[in-house]
Amino acid sequence: MTEGMGMDDRTADLARRLEEVRVRIDRSVAAADRTDPPTLIVVTKFHPAEDVRRLAALGVQDVGENRDQEARAKAAEVDAPSGLDWHFIGQLQSNKAKYVVRYAAAVHSVDREALVSALSAAMVREQARRREAGTPPRRDLDCLIQVDLDPRPAQQRPEGIGARGGAQSDEVMALADQIADAEGLALRGLMAVAPLGLDPTLSFQRLREISATLVARHPEAGWISAGMSQDLEEAVAAGATHLRIGTDVLGPRPDVG
Repeated sequence: MTEGMGMDDRTADLARRLEEVRVRIDRSVAAADRTDPPTLIVVTKFHPAEDVRRLAALGVQDVGENRDQEARAKAAEVDAPSGLDWHFIGQLQSNKAKYVVRYAAAVHSVDREALVSALSAAMVREQARRREAGTPPRRDLDCLIQVDLDPRPAQQRPEGIGARGGAQSDEVMALADQIADAEGLALRGLMAVAPLGLDPTLSFQRLREISATLVARHPEAGWISAGMSQDLEEAVAAGATHLRIGTDVLGPRPDVG
């Protein structure tokens, strides 16, 4: 235990890391002359449910996961007493929609019409299941359209995070209209990952421009989910409303085996 704080060593480490990230965010908000600090989503992929419990005890409200099987198990283990909002941020297969709607408050990676249809149908079934079970209905599923910000042709893109996923900018409005009309879904805005090897400042400025066009048509869709550990300052400067921070809060992924 950490003396005088009632924390085990891991909780103390998370508290320190979390405070360092919050200081970075506060400084970035001040530098951007903003009065609306972004929501911090702590990305807990590869880390155990116990770390999620520790984060909740430290005041974290929003956690992110990018693999349904891991997220589903973790949410079932953690969620009942925690009141956390779970954000699904990874690429999502349409056949997994029925699982995601059981635990996720938001899906940040909507990138195609088939996924919108699958999520809406899953929400209809989930609400019916809850009615039959005599449990309260869940709120509509917050949906963000993932935008591909990489202007390079596919063969010139590096592999890895930021190199794949997302709708093209000219597909955004049609997807937005579909989400806005879909039962059980709430259109909230856009998500993007800064492409590897490109200036995140320019990438996030482009995202902000797309967001402005979207909001002109759908005023309720003002969320901008952008910025990770390595580029949160650039994202805040570009108006990000949600940051997805993993490594800088949780540290490197645990060893397996």
